[in-house]
Amino acid sequence: MRVTHLTTHVLDAAAGAPASDVPVDLVDDRGVVVATGVTDADGRLSLGPDRLEPGTYALTFGTGEHFARTGTPTFYPRVTVSFSVVDDTHLHVPLLLSPFGYSTYRGS
Repeated sequence: MRVTHLTTHVLDAAAGAPASDVPVDLVDDRGVVVATGVTDADGRLSLGPDRLEPGTYALTFGTGEHFARTGTPTFYPRVTVSFSVVDDTHLHVPLLLSPFGYSTYRGS
């Protein structure tokens, strides 16, 4: 996997497994799509340019598509996580997912 400024990891807590083939969009604060991708078999994705300018961004995860493939009803068809970029530090934004809840944090 190519290492860029931003990575994510989606884990399906209900299944106890990585969430593969989840579409992810990276959007800046003007609504411009900066990058798109799909999580790999381990639920991981390296996304975007090698460097993000300081500002506010959002990752939108296509969680509904993941749960539809597994035949699992869900309350969240999409999860959007907003975050701030302030320097050149690598950003890791994981998503712990279940059909009726999710959590995230700044990883390393």
